[in-house]
Amino acid sequence: MKEIVNKVANSKLMTIDLEDYYPQGKRIVIDIKDWLFQELILKEKDFREHVKNHDWSQYKDNYIALTCSTDAIIPSWAYMLIATRLVPFAKKTIIGSLNELETSIFQEIISNFPIDSFVDKPTIIKGCSEKNIPETAYIQLITKLAPVAKSIMYGEACSTVPLFKKK
Repeated sequence: MKEIVNKVANSKLMTIDLEDYYPQGKRIVIDIKDWLFQELILKEKDFREHVKNHDWSQYKDNYIALTCSTDAIIPSWAYMLIATRLVPFAKKTIIGSLNELETSIFQEIISNFPIDSFVDKPTIIKGCSEKNIPETAYIQLITKLAPVAKSIMYGEACSTVPLFKKK
């Protein structure tokens, strides 16, 4: 009987699964509309009181998206004031949506992604993740890998879509 050989495991093929880099921590939206007078007007004294009395420790080791879901005009200092309270607790704070938060998280991950082991290697970027990986993360990864990788494919080793091949 002939031995079954896993050609994928024995190849120089490199696989990247961005889900492996997904950082732990809840993603939380803080909507400040409730801290505004009639959800529209920021009264500085009242707003500062809300910020002062809020339990910021509940955001320890979480990722925070600050937003205001109403059409209120929020001065920059208001978000900055909140950020000063989150600094000791939150892993990251942005102004925006959960999608923008996830994009920001992955921008940092991709910018620090080590590419030395992918030089002149065929590379697969694994798709179909169960976690919320922003599509822009895949684009950023391609941009970082294309100058060094021999080839880049998307999918699984058994069925990939070729995307790039070094000339």
